Amino acid sequence: MTEETAARTTVTERAIEQIKAKLAVGELVPGQRLPTERELAAELGLSRSSMREAIRALTVLGVLEARHGAGVYVTQLEPSDLLETFGAVAEISRGENLVHLVQVRKILEPAAAATAAARVTEEGLALLRAEMRAMERGTTSEEIVGHDMEFHRIITEAAGNPVLSAILGGLNSRTFRVRVWRGYREKNAFARTFAEHEALYRALAGRDPEGARIAAAVHIGAVEEWAGQAEQVEEG
Repeated sequence: MTEETAARTTVTERAIEQIKAKLAVGELVPGQRLPTERELAAELGLSRSSMREAIRALTVLGVLEARHGAGVYVTQLEPSDLLETFGAVAEISRGENLVHLVQVRKILEPAAAATAAARVTEEGLALLRAEMRAMERGTTSEEIVGHDMEFHRIITEAAGNPVLSAILGGLNSRTFRVRVWRGYREKNAFARTFAEHEALYRALAGRDPEGARIAAAVHIGAVEEWAGQAEQVEEG
């Protein structure tokens, strides 16, 4: 990196921090239109090129939204918007990075399941049963994955924490799950996996937080084991 590029990056980072500071103190609020690039650069004492790069970076992060012909707006700042790029990381990760992502899921998902056990409604339980049956009837990895993802989404939604739901939604990469289910098919491990889902469902239906925590940990532990084996194959 040249000195000129480094200096420009530093100025852009300062622009990003100043816009974030305005959001933090409420000078900019969700849904508000930003001042023009020229106005904002003049207000913050920065060049228009640095401001343009800062706006572009914050748009990628889901903080800002460029509307064609209407300007740039602050998004609603919902966790699902802000963590969208996190999901992209999970989609493309392989090897050791993928194992690390599964380990994070192993920390968070049991906690979500334990909380959900105390909050899940009868309607939620009925939806979980329907997804379980649909998984068992599935004929392709892609079809099974869709129901599997919905099963876990219902549980994390029942926990009632939108930030946790967004993080776990990002970790539950469809691409990775398809790879896992194809691996299960090769090893004829579907029965074990369905039994893990059944154990988790029973704990939720029994309003048993500790049982749900353990069942989720066992289930994600099996995924972690698969990811570790897949990493060894890729390295080999």
